[in-house]
Amino acid sequence: MAELELPLGADLERAVAAWLAHLRHERGHADKTLEAYDRDVRQFLAFLARDLGHPPCLADLARLDLKIFRGFLASRRRAGTVSRSLARSLSALRQLFRWLEAKDIVENRAILRLAMPKVPHSVPKPLTVAKAAEVVEARGEAELDWVNARDVAVLLLLYGCGLRIAEALSLKTKDAPTDERDVLRVVGKGEKERLVPVLPIVREAIARYRELCPYQLEPDAPMFRGAKGGPLSPRIIQLAMQRLRGELELPATATPHALRHSFATHLLSAGGDLRQIQELLGHASLSTTQAYTEVDRDRLLAVYDAAHPRS
Repeated sequence: MAELELPLGADLERAVAAWLAHLRHERGHADKTLEAYDRDVRQFLAFLARDLGHPPCLADLARLDLKIFRGFLASRRRAGTVSRSLARSLSALRQLFRWLEAKDIVENRAILRLAMPKVPHSVPKPLTVAKAAEVVEARGEAELDWVNARDVAVLLLLYGCGLRIAEALSLKTKDAPTDERDVLRVVGKGEKERLVPVLPIVREAIARYRELCPYQLEPDAPMFRGAKGGPLSPRIIQLAMQRLRGELELPATATPHALRHSFATHLLSAGGDLRQIQELLGHASLSTTQAYTEVDRDRLLAVYDAAHPRS
C-alpha cells in the first residue's frame, strides 16, 4: 500500500491525528474501526496528492469540490472496491470534515452532497433451534477431555449469552459466572459495558472446563486457554465449528458468529422485546438489532394477525 505512505502537509497530519484521537477517547470507537477510518482517509489523501501534484494541506481541503470526491470513489470502484467499503470510506471522510468544521479548522460541505453508495442488504443467517442445540451438545467427550469442555463452554457463551467470539475469549477468570453470580459483565465494542444473564447450562459448562483445565487460571488472565496454555485463539473455535459443519451437515453459514445471530433470533421468536435484545447484544443502535425482525418475519406476522383488531 505504497500510496498510503505519501506525505501530508504538517498541519493536515496533525489534524488527522487529532480527529482519530477524538474518535478513540470521546466517541469510544474500537481499534479496528479506527484503523479502517485512518486507512480510508489516507487513501483519499493519497488520491488527492496525485491530483494536486503535492502533499495536501488543510488549505487544499477547503477548496475541494464535489468532482474530486466523485473521482476518488470512481477510482476505488475501478480498483474493485465493493460498495460496502466505499460507503465506509465516504462515512469516514464525512466524519472528518464535520469534525474539522466543528473545530473551526476547515469548512467544506461539498462531500455532504454526495450520495452514499447503495449497499446490498444482508440479513443474519441463524441456525434453527434444533441445529443450534446439536452444536452445543455435539462435543460428547466434554465430561473427560478439557479441550472439548473448553469448546463447549465457548460455544455456549456465544449461543446462550449472545457474546461475540472476541468477548467470550477475553473473559477473565475472576469474571466467570458462578452459582452465586449468574450475570456476566461484558466489555464490547467501543469499550461499552453490559450485563448479560447466564443460564445454568452455561455456568455448568464453564465450571466443568475450569475443573478439567490442566493450567493454572490466574484471576486476571484470560480464562480460556489454548493447547499450550496461552490465550485461546478465535481461529481454534472457528476450526471447531468447521468440523461440526461436516459432522452435523450444517450450512456453510454456520460460523461462531451465527450462534450469536441464533441467540437473538430465537429470543425474538420466543417473544423477546427488541430493545432488551439490543441491550443483551450490546448494539449501539436499535437499527442494527432490527435486522433480526426480517429473519423472523413469519413470527412477527403471526403476532400481528393474532393481536391486531382488524386482522
